[in-house]
Amino acid sequence: MTLADQPVDVGAERGADRAYELIRERLVMLDIRPGEPINDDRLAAELGVGRTPVREAVKQLERDRLVVAYPRRGTFATAVDMTDLADISEIRKQLEPTAAARAARTASTGARVRLEALARSIADIGDGDDPREVLRRDVHVHREIYRASGNPHLERILITLDGHATRIWCLFLDRLPNVAHHVREHVALLDAIVAGDETAAADLTLAHVAGFEAAVRALL
Repeated sequence: MTLADQPVDVGAERGADRAYELIRERLVMLDIRPGEPINDDRLAAELGVGRTPVREAVKQLERDRLVVAYPRRGTFATAVDMTDLADISEIRKQLEPTAAARAARTASTGARVRLEALARSIADIGDGDDPREVLRRDVHVHREIYRASGNPHLERILITLDGHATRIWCLFLDRLPNVAHHVREHVALLDAIVAGDETAAADLTLAHVAGFEAAVRALL
C-alpha cells in the first residue's frame, strides 16, 4: 500500500489541528510559562481532546521551537530568549512588509471586507482595556494580514515569527506603555491594504515592527 492509498483519519487530523491551535495560544501568551512541563494527559482533559491529538500537536510545537523535549526528562515550554529579538526583528522587517504589500495587491474582495471590519473593530480599543486581550487582538490582526497575502508559505513563516515576538511582548506587558495605541496603529495599515496601497501598507508595517523592537529594547 502506498502512502496515497493509506486511509486518513480526518477526525484525528482535525483534533490535532485544534489541539495545536489551543496549546500554541497558551504558549504564545505565556499562559504556559517558559520552562513549565507539558503534561499531555492534563492538556487533553482541559481541551476535551484525546491524548493522540495532543501528542501530534506537541510534535508540531517542537518544530515551531515553542516546546523542547529532553530524553528521560519530558517536554517543556521553551525559554524566552531575549537574544532572539534582533534575529526575529531582522526577518520580520523583511517579510512583514512583503506580506502587507502582497495583501494590498492581491487580497480577494472577501478578505478586504474582513480587514475593513477588523479595522473598525480595533479602532474602538480603549487605553484602559485589558492589555492581554488587546494583545490577543494584535495577534489576530497579524494573522488576518498574513492570510490575506494569499501565500501560505509566507503565512506559515510569519505566524511562527509573530508567535515568538508575542512571547517577548508578553514578558514586558505590565511595563509597556501604550499597548492599546500600538494595536490601534493597525487601523491605518488595514485601511491601506483595503485601498490597495502597497507602498503605504509596506511602510506602515515596517514602522510597526521597528516600533515593537524599540519599545522592548527601551525596557532592557
